[in-house]
This record gives sequence, structure tokens and C-alpha cells, in this order.
Amino acid sequence: MRTAVVERNTNETQISVDINLDGNGCYDVSTGIGFLDHMLEQLSRHSLIDLKVKATGDLHIDFHHTTEDSGYAVGEAVAQALGDRKGINRYGSFFIPMDETLTRVALDCSNRPYLIWRVDMPAPKLGDMDSELFKEWFQAFAQSAGITLHVENIYGENTHHIVESCYKGLARALKQAIDIDPRQADSIPSTKGVLGGSL
Repeated sequence: MRTAVVERNTNETQISVDINLDGNGCYDVSTGIGFLDHMLEQLSRHSLIDLKVKATGDLHIDFHHTTEDSGYAVGEAVAQALGDRKGINRYGSFFIPMDETLTRVALDCSNRPYLIWRVDMPAPKLGDMDSELFKEWFQAFAQSAGITLHVENIYGENTHHIVESCYKGLARALKQAIDIDPRQADSIPSTKGVLGGSL
């Protein structure tokens, strides 16, 4: 089983993540930020990754540190659980329609972190959460997971729908990329024989 447990403790946040890449989409998430919890639950459910996240942070200041650090911790757990990434499909892409919204997510589990974020938020806030913080989560996740990640909202009007389609798109593209291809189960999906470093 491809599993990992990550503890991330700073003066601003204390976060624990328990992950099973070969799960059934079971989740137990508590960050103190309701909408972020909802998005991490979507990530788990639609990727079939079992995910436990417990976070406490300086929410009396704002939601920035808890949001960003949870992205780092979840990404680090994914990276640890993937190990040497032997046998994975490596690439994944998905279109997610959600009412009036359409979002495309494409990724490469390359061990070369990079984020392209082409997502405009019509509303500056979702509840008490600043909409700009979602880019920070995706940036932190891509960085620590070692994933080249492209997220593009093609069109949409409702900020809730736009953000949720980004997380669902990540979930489905990630599921595709981390699945094991039985034809190459014992090999690294690269002509270099290792993932990461230069092209």
C-alpha cells in the first residue's frame, strides 16, 4: 500500500496528514476553515485517495498560513507515498463541468514542481475566505508533491463552482496519473530511468 504520514509544525500552524493513495476516497478533514475542508473532501472522494487532515493555525490573523501549509503537507504526503514513482501512469488530465463552469486540469508527476494557474475569481471572497488563497494552496501542493500542474478555468461565473471544479479536476487527473500501469509496474516512466532534475 502506498501510504504516508506527515507532520508539519511551525509557529503558525500544526498539521498532520495521513494518506493512502490506493484507498476508496474516505476522508476525515478538519482545518478550521469550512470551505477548505469541503475542497479537501472533494479531492479525496474523486481521486479515491484516503485522506486525513488535522490542522490548527493562526486563524485569528487570517486563513493564509493554514491554507498554504495544508497544501504543503498534503503534497508532501503524496510525494512520500509515491516513493520512486515506479509503475505510475505519470500523466493525467481531466475536464470538469460544473453547471456554467468548465475547468481543465493537466498534470505530470515528474518530480519537477511547477504551477500554471489561469483561474480568475469573480468574487474576492467565498464566505470568510479570500479567493486568492486557493492559488496559494495549489502552488504549495504542486511544489511539495513534485508535480507539474496546469489549472485553467475555461469559463465560469460562480466562484464556488470555479474553485470546486479546480479541486475535482485535480482529483481526477491525479487519480489517472498515480494509477499503476501493469505493463510497466517495475519501471520508472521516463527514458532517463529517474523522475526529476532536467528534462
